[in-house]
Amino acid sequence: MSGGVAGYPLEQVHEEVACIAFYFHWSLEEILNLEHNNRRLWVREIGKLKG
Repeated sequence: MSGGVAGYPLEQVHEEVACIAFYFHWSLEEILNLEHNNRRLWVREIGKLKG
């Protein structure tokens, strides 16, 4: 898994995965394969869409 979560709060990863999966319908594998910074980027972009 290239996205790695070592030293990153698991609760935060769960929130990011849930957000991206809900809005983009990406698989768990696709989301976890994202680099951490890219996952955070998509969560921020989704936040902009939500207003």
